[in-house]
Amino acid sequence: MLQSNSTIQIKIEAYGAVEKLLPANLVIYSPPHSDIGAALSQVMSLYPEAKTLIERCACAVGEDIIPRHFIIENAMTLVLLSPVAGG
Repeated sequence: MLQSNSTIQIKIEAYGAVEKLLPANLVIYSPPHSDIGAALSQVMSLYPEAKTLIERCACAVGEDIIPRHFIIENAMTLVLLSPVAGG
């Protein structure tokens, strides 16, 4: 959804270790044509305690893993997936 002040709403869903450091209903707003990396920088500035984990997370929209240079054009739910170990 494009907001009235020309920003795009991004809902953040986090899973794994990073989920414990971010609020459940986190929403940020990004200028049009920003990338995922810029959105993540915004989250890291709001929640510096999560910075190290966010830097290691994979990002997804829907079922697709996306790169941090992915351009944001529409409102979205950005999923942060913490790395897992084990087997």
